[in-house]
Amino acid sequence: MTAPRKGKIKGRGTASEVDARYLDWQREAFNDGWDINEATPPPATTVTVEHPRTIISRNQSPDIPFEASINPYRGCEHGCIYCLAGDTPILMADGTTRPLAEIKVGDAVYGTVREGWYRRYAAARVLAHWSVVKPAYRVTLEDGTTLVTGPDHRFLTERGWKHVTGAEQGAGRRPHLTTGNKLMGTGAFSIGPDKGTGYRLGYLCGMVRGDALLATFYYQRQGRSHGNQHQFRLALCDEEALNRVGDYLRHHGIGTFAFTFSAGTGGRREIKGIRNSARADVNRIRELISWPGRPSLDWCAGYLAGIFDAEGSFSQTILRFSNTDDEILAWIKRCLNTFGFRSVLEKPGKGVNKPVQNLRLLGGLPEQLRFFHVTDPAISRKRTFVGQAVKTAAKLRVIDIEPLGRAQRLFDIQTDTEDFVANGVVSHNCYARPTHAYMDLSPGIDFETKLFAKPDAAALLRKELAQPSYRCTPIALGANTDPYQPIERDWGITRGIIEVLHAHDHPLTIVTKSWRVERDIDLLADMARKNLVQVFVSITSLDHELARRLEPRASAPRRRVECVQALSQAGIPVGVLFAPVIPFLNDDALENVLAAAAEAGAVHAGYVIVRLPLEIRDLFMQWLEQHEPLKAERVMHAIRDLRGGKDNDARFFARQRGSGVFAGIIRSRFELACRRHGLNRGRADLRTDLFHAPMPARYQLDLTPIHRSQGLFAPGSLPEPSKVDSYTQAAVHSRAARLGDPPNHSKHTPIGVYARVSLMK
Repeated sequence: MTAPRKGKIKGRGTASEVDARYLDWQREAFNDGWDINEATPPPATTVTVEHPRTIISRNQSPDIPFEASINPYRGCEHGCIYCLAGDTPILMADGTTRPLAEIKVGDAVYGTVREGWYRRYAAARVLAHWSVVKPAYRVTLEDGTTLVTGPDHRFLTERGWKHVTGAEQGAGRRPHLTTGNKLMGTGAFSIGPDKGTGYRLGYLCGMVRGDALLATFYYQRQGRSHGNQHQFRLALCDEEALNRVGDYLRHHGIGTFAFTFSAGTGGRREIKGIRNSARADVNRIRELISWPGRPSLDWCAGYLAGIFDAEGSFSQTILRFSNTDDEILAWIKRCLNTFGFRSVLEKPGKGVNKPVQNLRLLGGLPEQLRFFHVTDPAISRKRTFVGQAVKTAAKLRVIDIEPLGRAQRLFDIQTDTEDFVANGVVSHNCYARPTHAYMDLSPGIDFETKLFAKPDAAALLRKELAQPSYRCTPIALGANTDPYQPIERDWGITRGIIEVLHAHDHPLTIVTKSWRVERDIDLLADMARKNLVQVFVSITSLDHELARRLEPRASAPRRRVECVQALSQAGIPVGVLFAPVIPFLNDDALENVLAAAAEAGAVHAGYVIVRLPLEIRDLFMQWLEQHEPLKAERVMHAIRDLRGGKDNDARFFARQRGSGVFAGIIRSRFELACRRHGLNRGRADLRTDLFHAPMPARYQLDLTPIHRSQGLFAPGSLPEPSKVDSYTQAAVHSRAARLGDPPNHSKHTPIGVYARVSLMK
C-alpha cells in the first residue's frame, strides 16, 4: 500500500503545508535555511510501507567504521546525485577476484559440473556479458555476506537451484529462497593485501629463504688478495614468481640477469632463473630478507605468499608447507596465527630418514581460499581447486531477503558451465536476456520519489536487542539513506529508533545532512552525558548556489552549520563530514567548511572522495552536462585520476579516499586544516558496557484482543511507565501503516492512551 505525500509543499524548509485547521499538536515548525524563493519544488512522492524481518544490518567491510547499521527508510528525498552501491566479486580461474561489471567475454572463471552424485568445481569460460535494470533484492547470509541481485537470479542451495523470489502457488510458483536455506559455495571472499613495502619485503624473505641461493664462496687466488664469489640465484619453473621477485628487487635498486637454468626435455618443463653476483647487491639482499623485530600484517601476508610459492603445495584438498629449517617453519606458524589460520605440524614418521617437516593448513576449502586471497601468492597453478566437491562448512544460511525498493543496473554473465561463483556462493546464469529490462523503477528520479518506510523499526529493534545472542556494538543510523529526510517529519521512525536505544543505553552514531536532528536533542544530549552518541553533519559546500544544484532538497549549508552549533551547545559530540569531495567543483571549499564547523563547535571531521558506482555514473555525468557543462570533462578526468584511470574503484580503502597524486593532495590539505582548527584530536570510543537488554516479552505487554486491535497498552503492564508514550506512538504508526493511512497523531492517537499514562504515574 502507498501513502501519497502532500503535493503543496514548495520545497523543503521555510514553506508550509496547506493542511486541515486542527493540525496535530506534535507537528513541528521547520526551517531548512532556504529562502522561499530559493526552495526547490519537490516532485510528487509516494511512500510504501515495508515490513522487514530484521532491522539491524551487519557490515563486514574493513574500511567502514561500524559493524551494525539501521536504515529507517529506503530511497531519499534530498535529491543528491551521489549514492552508494557495491560490486559483486567473481572468483576467477587463477584464484583472484574481479568485480562482475569488469568481467569480459573470454575470461576464465570458476564454475561447477555434475559428476555422478557430486557437483565439482571446474574451470569455465565466459561466453557473454550484459547488464539490465531490474528491481533489486538484498540477500543476507549468516556469515554477514550480502548479495544484491535481481528476483529471477538463481543460487545453488542444499536442495538444488532456487530463485531469489517466487510464489507458493499460481503462475508465479517456482523454487525460491526462504530464510533457513543454505547456499553452497566457498564462503565469503576476503580482502587482498596491500602490496606496499612491507608486503614486498615479506615476499622476498619467504621466496629467497625458501628457494634461492644466497651465499659467498671464499677462495684464495694467486696474485690477488682473494677470489671470493658472491652469488644470488633463483631458478623456477613458474615465471610468475620469478618476475615478481625481479620486480621487487628492482624496486630496491637491485638489478638481475635472466638465464636458462635447465632446458625443457621430454616431459620436463624449462626452468628459468635470475641472478646477481655483485657483492654490494648480495649484501643488500641479505639486509632485505632479515627477520623483522615486529612484523606488520603486510609483511606477514607477503612472507606467507613467498614461502608458499617457494615451498608450498596445494593438491588433493591439502595445503601444506614443507621445509627442514625449524626457524622458517616457526615464522610460517607465527604468520598464520596472525591471520587466525589454524595449522598442524606433521613430523616425519618413525623409520623415515627424511628431515623434512610439513605444516598443514586446517579448515578445508573456505580457509584455503581465504589464505590465497589474504596473501595472494604469485604462482597461479598452485591455487587451483578444480575437481573439489562443492560443499562447505561456511555459514551460508539465508537469514533475510529484502527488496531494495528500487531498480538498479545489474550485471550477469553466461559461462560454458552455466554458472559461476559470486561472492563465495554458486550462482546460475540468469534466464533473463539483455533485452528484457524492468523499467518500472529507476535509480534516478524513482530513488527520490518512490520511498519505502519501515514503521515497525522500533519494535523490531527492541526484539533484536532482547535476543540472548545479541552483542552490543555502536549502531550507525542511516548508513545508506538519510534518517532525517523530509518524510521523517510525518513518520517519526528515526525518533522511535532513538527512543529504544536511549531506553537501553545502547551506543549510536548518526550521519545526516538535515537540521531535523535538532528535534531529538533531548534524547541525544542525555545519551551524550554517558558517552553513547556521536553525530556527524554532512556539509559539501558553503556556496548556496552549488549546494542547491548538488543537493536540491537538503538543508541549506549555513543551516547545517547552525545545526552543528545547536548540537555542540547541547553537549553532543558533533563532527563534520565533507562528502563527497568532487574535484574542481567543491574541493576548494574543504578548508572553509572545516573552519566554519570548528567555529560552530565540531570536534571531529572526515571526508569521502566522490564515488560513481555503475548505476550512478551515468546520472552524475548527465548532471554535469546539465549544470556544469564547461567543467564536465575536467571533473571526470580528475575523478579517473583518483580512481586509477577508471570511473570508479570499488576496492576497499581506495574507494573512500582515492589514490594517486590528487588524492594525496586532498589528504594533506584535510590533515593540515584539522590541525589548524583543532579537529580530530582524539575520539573516545562509545561505551558499550552500559547496555541493558529489554526485558523478556512476557514482562513487557499484557494485551487483550481489543487493546491489540487498537494498538494500545494495558494499564500497569509496562515496567517503565515513562516509556509508554514512545512505544504507543510506534504501535500507532504501525497500525496506521497497516490500514493504509498516513500516521497523523491527531487522528490515530486515542485520548485513552494518555489517560492510562496518567493512571500509571
